Amino acid sequence: MAAIWRSRHSRKFLQSSPSLSSSLSPFFPLSNPNPIPKPNPNPTSSPIKSFERTYFDYQFSRENLSCFSRENFKFGQCGSICRFGAGISTSSSGVAEKDDEDRGRDDGGGERPKVQDLSWIDLYLPKQARPYARLARLDKPIGTWLLAWPCMWSITLAANPGHFPDIKMLALFGTGALLLRGAGCTINDLLDQDIDPKVERTKLRPIASGILTPFQGLSFLGFQLLLGLGILLQLNNDSRILGASSLLLVFSYPLMKRLTFWPQAYLGLTFNWGALLGWSAVRGSLDPAIVFPLYISGVCWTLVYDTIYAHQDKEDDLKVGVKSTALRFGDSTKEWLSGFGIACISSLALSGFNADLAGWPYYVALMAASGHLTWQIWTVDLSCRADCNRKFVSNKWFGAILFGGILLGKLSS
Repeated sequence: MAAIWRSRHSRKFLQSSPSLSSSLSPFFPLSNPNPIPKPNPNPTSSPIKSFERTYFDYQFSRENLSCFSRENFKFGQCGSICRFGAGISTSSSGVAEKDDEDRGRDDGGGERPKVQDLSWIDLYLPKQARPYARLARLDKPIGTWLLAWPCMWSITLAANPGHFPDIKMLALFGTGALLLRGAGCTINDLLDQDIDPKVERTKLRPIASGILTPFQGLSFLGFQLLLGLGILLQLNNDSRILGASSLLLVFSYPLMKRLTFWPQAYLGLTFNWGALLGWSAVRGSLDPAIVFPLYISGVCWTLVYDTIYAHQDKEDDLKVGVKSTALRFGDSTKEWLSGFGIACISSLALSGFNADLAGWPYYVALMAASGHLTWQIWTVDLSCRADCNRKFVSNKWFGAILFGGILLGKLSS
């Protein structure tokens, strides 16, 4: 009897709402396929109408999706809503995305990304510009921060005691870091177009996925280098030569993972060139006692964060036959990284001492940066791609802490 009662009342409930009834009829056919709707004496209070207004009439367009914060969908940290969002796709196929806990993402491309990949590029840039912005990783600013911080450290160290660093130089090097990082990513994707489609994290990048042709990528590279030349020409002659020589490192770095297990060390030589260039741009020459320890500290820092980053791809690297320090160190990774971390902090202390940063703020900041590095190394789960990516991205704060210490130390000198 209870079952009969529920059946009758559920049928009356469905028949009272034509829109809901018609939407469910392919799955739950009613005896009367064309019911005559009965007037609702109080339509504004109808639970069905309220539900339709708030859900069925809501369109998950790209503009509406902007109301979702990307942080809410980041690496499975938001519980069930992350899994709900993973099933929504802006692509025509509507294929649900793989759980982000299984992968740390740094996709450079995919013109029609899924919900988790939506960024300001998809919301604000013209459709034709989006692949180029993704090729330059403009939606992934961490690379620009990691390239810019050694420049900022060096420029601030080169400032006169008691004075702020040259704001114009900071702006020039910040813009240069953005352009050079984008050019480096473009070179990397051009040289790795045979590898990227085989790696889960990189297969949707614009060139690997075919959204951009290699010729388009090469043309975009020329445009970026031309803008970078405009930055370089505003420096002194010695700095122009020093800056131009860094292109040799930039162009050759993507090949290193095919040749050696130490591409992260080569990346360190490339990414921290600004430690030499920043001082030269301000002072017109190099002071080896200050800039060389600073440069070495940056190389060791890069070995820490990029080895952690490389653990995301170690399974794919083994399949395609490329090398990394993550594969070289294996189960001893944390011991190796601890050694590089100690060398990084020691070199920073030596550089600051030689630069006469006698004030306490620098060394307090150095202790805080040391604690941040220790936290990264000993808490990272090297078997979890998402956690590796989180620790990698956190290095922007390491750079910021150290910059603040150098600035305060210089002002108090």
